Amino acid sequence: MTVEFLGAGYGNPSTETTPLAGNVFDPGYTREIVRAHEDHGWDHVLFPYASDGPDPAQAAAWAAVHTDRIRLRVAHRPNVSAPTFAAKTFATLDAVSGGRVTVHLIAGGLTSDQRAEGDDLDKDARYDRLAEYADVLLRAWTSTEPFTHHGRHYDLEEFVLRARTPDRARPGLSAGGASLPALRVGAQVADVFAFFGEPLAATAAQVELLRAFAAAAGRPTPRLQIAFRPIVAPTDEEAWARAHAVRARIDELAGPAAAPVATVAPAGARRAPGALPENTANLRLAELAASGERHDRALWTPTVAGAGGLPTSATALVGSYRTVADALLDYVDLGFEIFGLRGYDLVADAVEFGDQVIPLVREGAARRSETSHRRSGAGTTLTG
Repeated sequence: MTVEFLGAGYGNPSTETTPLAGNVFDPGYTREIVRAHEDHGWDHVLFPYASDGPDPAQAAAWAAVHTDRIRLRVAHRPNVSAPTFAAKTFATLDAVSGGRVTVHLIAGGLTSDQRAEGDDLDKDARYDRLAEYADVLLRAWTSTEPFTHHGRHYDLEEFVLRARTPDRARPGLSAGGASLPALRVGAQVADVFAFFGEPLAATAAQVELLRAFAAAAGRPTPRLQIAFRPIVAPTDEEAWARAHAVRARIDELAGPAAAPVATVAPAGARRAPGALPENTANLRLAELAASGERHDRALWTPTVAGAGGLPTSATALVGSYRTVADALLDYVDLGFEIFGLRGYDLVADAVEFGDQVIPLVREGAARRSETSHRRSGAGTTLTG
């Protein structure tokens, strides 16, 4: 199995441990971070979406000019543009970048951030809209003749997108989440489905649900992706010291006076301390954190409690380079092919992880593939 790694294509260095000190979007920093990922073994970078953030498509176009191979995962919410306009935007970006674009469709996790841009649909309706939006995108990218669409959310007459690159595959589509609507819609439309990092048993159960929804839709299961915050060091002891320092820094910044952490969530999307998050993925992570700090080989939950009332973040994988590589390989054994990862010192952590951990995971995945190939051929008898 081939494994791939997705990092952060962010516009500034702020994280839960580093308050925003400059512009929310710094083109020079974006160039630096995407080149760091490209130069140190990563396969993709994600350009996130928030109501008060930069346009991720334009940030990705800027990054494309300054890179050669790294693929561009561009977050997009259906409430902000018609699907025909989005089809043009991403087809153009795909042409500019040489076919490196995957669009990550977000139904919308925070009602407050949806309403900031005039979207009043409830959660279930947002997933219904996402499914219809994806259908129009796919038809726009693949239809050579005009098509008409009459749906609940969009109504088109004889639309055709001429601005496509005929000799290149369409942009990819990814989606994610943990609710049943998220899994159902993702199984229907996505090439890649992204999970948040949960323990192995819970993750396996979520994967089985996704597979069942895909089978019911008559589609292959989307490629599996999962997100963690890696905290690594040469030894386990050093990694745990780093982890506790990260948690202490998050606590230090917690409180209503904390500066906005722009790359984690929109500045206006903060929730009251102690309040439960409203989307299923973050609710599951909050419940997981309440159940205990350590799970499986290296999973650590205290990082899900964000600073200053921010929505919960992803779980961490803590340990030496080898320990964290082995933990990721446990998820490879569940069928995961893509790992969405970002540290707390975004550039430095991307370089260290890329140099020290990615090669170990690739080697382990290659050994698994070779072993599986040998086993599949072990009982074969050739005749003729």
